[in-house]
Amino acid sequence: MKQEYQDLVLQACGASSLRVGAKIQTLWSGYGEIVRLHLEGCDRPSVVVKHVKFPEEAEHPGGWNTDRSHRRKVRSYQVETHWYQNYSTNQSCRIPACLAACSHGDEMLIVLEDLDVVGYDQRRTSVKDREIKACLSWLAHFHALFLGAAPEGLWPVGTYWHLETRPDELEAMDDANLKAAAGNIDRILNECRFKTVVHGDAKLANFCFSQSGQDVAAVDFQYVGGGCGMKDVVYFLGSCMEERECEKRVPGLLDFYFTELKRSVKKDVDFAALEEEWREMFAFAWTDFHRFLLGWMPGHRKINRYSKQLTKEVLNKLRL
Repeated sequence: MKQEYQDLVLQACGASSLRVGAKIQTLWSGYGEIVRLHLEGCDRPSVVVKHVKFPEEAEHPGGWNTDRSHRRKVRSYQVETHWYQNYSTNQSCRIPACLAACSHGDEMLIVLEDLDVVGYDQRRTSVKDREIKACLSWLAHFHALFLGAAPEGLWPVGTYWHLETRPDELEAMDDANLKAAAGNIDRILNECRFKTVVHGDAKLANFCFSQSGQDVAAVDFQYVGGGCGMKDVVYFLGSCMEERECEKRVPGLLDFYFTELKRSVKKDVDFAALEEEWREMFAFAWTDFHRFLLGWMPGHRKINRYSKQLTKEVLNKLRL
């Protein structure tokens, strides 16, 4: 790590020295890495640094190495930096505090609170009901907090699969009916009366759990932006449940999400209208992500019977 970056961290944390620790992960398509830095001489034992360095040649697992793809990723890191520097949440939808950030040429650096140190040191690859509900509660509080807020400095429409940013994947689709309806589905979602700020990549891997699994914090805000809260909900549920689980458990988990959302929104919100609209949008949001997968990776495991059934229902509604 460059000395100027080390100096930034030392100054931001009031530390006397630092040691570069383990690499937590490589960023998508080789766009840098996330590392833990161990500190001396301050009250923080460590911080997490997201170090973005744009590669000369990206390595995309799906082969989508285009100028458009590169520009989207660059913009995503600019949005994430803006998010951490200008937005904050509360204990009910915890995120890491941003301690410093800078950009220089083809490099960007975000210095974040180490969530492991403050009790969110567990990661999950599979989850029980308790953990699923903890994440849905986080999403409900997050959506309530930003209900009606303009996504200034963020993506106008959040989520990494947003149609306007994915024309190549749309073109690659074989499903003619869904391809023809894609613009309509996108418009219906975007014209929701009730909008919030969505996380945009709310998969299980982006939640950090407490030991008990009852408390969570979220990371990775590259695709945070405006939209209907159902986009986060469907993406999260699809990230941690197989098709049979979805068929069996989604109704009850949706009820739980809306119960948490009702507890969290301001009293002047017409909650009955909000719930009615967003429940209607559930299938549209799921279909919207299904559309992306069909173009991006047609053999993806999430393209399953449950997704196809919801898509069929949406297409039938649009024909009425």
